[in-house]
Amino acid sequence: MPEVPSGTVTLLFTDIEGSTRLWEVHPTAMRAALARHDALLRYCIDDHNGHVFKTGGDAFCATFHTASDALAAAFDAQRALIHEPWPEAAKLRVRMALHSGAVEMRDGDYFGASLNRVARLLAAGHGGQMLLSEATHDLCRDHLPPRVTAKALGAHGLKDIERSERVFQICHPDLPQTFPPLKSQVAPLDKEMPSIAVLPFVNMSRDDENEYFADGLSEELLNVLAKIRGLRVASRTSAFSFKGKDVDIPTIAQKLNVAAVLEGSVRKSGKRVRITAQLIEVASDSHLWSETYDRELDDIFAVQDDIAQSVVKELRAALLEAPAAAAAGTTAVAEVRQAATGRSDNPEAFRLYLQGKFFAERTTQADTDKAIALFQQALAIDPNFALAWTGLSHVHRVQAGYGFAPIDEGFARALEAAQHALRLAPDLPEAHIELGQGFENHEWNWAAADASYQRALELAPGDANALRSAAGLARILGHSDKALELIRNAIALDPLSASTHRQAAMIHLLSDQLEETATSFQLALDINPKGGLYHGFLAITRLLQGRVDEARALAENESHDVFRNLAVTMIQHKVGNAAASDAALMTLIDGFGWTAAFQIAEAYAFRGEVDKAYEWLEAAYRQRDPGVVYTAVDTLLRPLHSDSRWAPFVRRMGLA
Repeated sequence: MPEVPSGTVTLLFTDIEGSTRLWEVHPTAMRAALARHDALLRYCIDDHNGHVFKTGGDAFCATFHTASDALAAAFDAQRALIHEPWPEAAKLRVRMALHSGAVEMRDGDYFGASLNRVARLLAAGHGGQMLLSEATHDLCRDHLPPRVTAKALGAHGLKDIERSERVFQICHPDLPQTFPPLKSQVAPLDKEMPSIAVLPFVNMSRDDENEYFADGLSEELLNVLAKIRGLRVASRTSAFSFKGKDVDIPTIAQKLNVAAVLEGSVRKSGKRVRITAQLIEVASDSHLWSETYDRELDDIFAVQDDIAQSVVKELRAALLEAPAAAAAGTTAVAEVRQAATGRSDNPEAFRLYLQGKFFAERTTQADTDKAIALFQQALAIDPNFALAWTGLSHVHRVQAGYGFAPIDEGFARALEAAQHALRLAPDLPEAHIELGQGFENHEWNWAAADASYQRALELAPGDANALRSAAGLARILGHSDKALELIRNAIALDPLSASTHRQAAMIHLLSDQLEETATSFQLALDINPKGGLYHGFLAITRLLQGRVDEARALAENESHDVFRNLAVTMIQHKVGNAAASDAALMTLIDGFGWTAAFQIAEAYAFRGEVDKAYEWLEAAYRQRDPGVVYTAVDTLLRPLHSDSRWAPFVRRMGLA
């Protein structure tokens, strides 16, 4: 009897993707297929001196004396399984994971951290995929079977495993090589990097209208700190989600994954302002620093800089030895000065800018109109106020994207304002992001958009908006792995942002990961139950999964008219109710044909009306509809791919 592997071994874990559903729908076919699956796996494992120590359902757990034997067994098994003529009702797709490490044996079974790691690695994979841990890769990289290569997939976080894992995929001409992104987590954040959340300062003024000033001051501090290298700052959306809520500091820190919190209050009266700020170290529940400023409004910039410098200095001092900490104070002054680029020195222009930012956060026609007027007033006082030009660019883009202004006119103004901001402040990351958005959404200049986003990330690598923007472009271009990596980094900085989770969902949809898509949409809904688009997108996802009743209920709760009618059109078509589908589609056309041509094209494509779909796709192209940039990767447009008009249209978009 062969010696059972012990000590340091290589583990091979396998299971069948989607087996639960196959058993429910085709139990007879699955019974026969599983017997053949088990026989193939056992033969290949035995043939390479492996030991099957556990099976459960369709899962196999085996150990090998050497990594090269384990890889050879897995490769032979995967190739045999892929070429097996499975019955149509039970086409098995088996995922495999290998990891090498120390194990303990008790009563014929194996225990230890290595088993947890290989199990989590398996859970990250997809049917037909073979994954190696870094340890296994290092052991067998020079002993790969003929024509086999190991493709690096980067570092990934595995559930309940503290240390991230560098993962490799086995590739061979006989094996599938293209898979969706791994179902892994965000890699753990660097615990040695100072981290902070800036909470919205409490408005202590008697006049509630001064709330914009307290919010704006907090946000400007956050933006400055986010540009400091070596400092991780929770993004605005997540930090401000606690505004007005009775949540204790430890809970906030845990939800935002930060070690320190900056909080404070603002009392503004006429031209005088009193600002109190305190930096709290969460672990010890102690104040690292606190200060109260009684100043004239003209001194607001000095106060803002002093707070930012103190925060940077104290956070670094908590991690550095005393001599280095002393030098950190001098460094912080220079870094904060650089991070504050693009600001105005005029307090009235600054006040109007903060008020404009306040209204810009409210995505309605009336509020965005107010924001534009306020930014313009600030610029009338200080035409060199680069951040105000950037804010103006953002609001013009939002108005064009949401149909509050003509598309061409709105985007043209947005681009002009962003370019003006960069002429004044070439190293302003916010302006590079806005310029990139204009290039992407209206000019369809993918190379220019990418250059803008990359420059923004060079200037502010911890900016969640820059990461989101770069992820969005990667999605447009079909680079799903890159898009997922970027959006995971954005989520790490902005975990309570509904729009970021929505974007993650759309990236998962690109790779047909419907359950992951639904999970991300549900997270967005949990964060913002009244948000537009989330119910509609989740309804469409459930429809694609065949869960029609859930889709119908979700569609009824969608607040955005365009996406509610799109979802209803699709659902009613799916259930065979042509009249109801036609009615919803006509509502979409009559009410929103000028701004939702792309969604109308999606509806016709889903219904199989190819000519009508192309008619509206051409309309979306003529209108410069922001949605048309997703043409090449849109799941709903797949019925158009076999048509002779598809390739020329995609080439015209520069997306071939």
